[in-house]
Amino acid sequence: MHEGENAEGRRLPAKPSPSGADQEYLSLERELTILFRRARANQGEMAREVHPDLESAAYGLLIRLDECGRQRATELAAYIGVGKATMSRQLRALEDLGLVAREPDPADGRAWLVHLTDGGHDRVRKVREARRARYVSQLNHWDRREVAELARLLGRLNRGMEK
Repeated sequence: MHEGENAEGRRLPAKPSPSGADQEYLSLERELTILFRRARANQGEMAREVHPDLESAAYGLLIRLDECGRQRATELAAYIGVGKATMSRQLRALEDLGLVAREPDPADGRAWLVHLTDGGHDRVRKVREARRARYVSQLNHWDRREVAELARLLGRLNRGMEK
């Protein structure tokens, strides 16, 4: 018999902690807090690797453009979860750094599409390759199936949080 199971091997309901929260969810909260704190710190480092003057928050925009190609500023703002004014300021800063450019949207002459410049694409690619190499180094003692399972579960968590 394992912890959390009855004599027939059936899962018992989770025991709430004194605060009323299940221990599994408290553990999840603790581990996600650590992960998010480290991710924020890493994002700042990666942003500076792309360009020393790049704001940490703008790094996510570059990744989105790298993965999805040309997008409207309103689509980027919705994805990142910021307002139009914040998005305009960030895009202007990225343009000033030569990392992104705008072009008229052929489907709507009033709108603009934002895309990575060739230089922006090269810088983002180099930083992403270095980041993947760090993951490989940090997780080289893991079985590849474990890495795939972690990615699958994180993807499931992310999709669930979108709702």
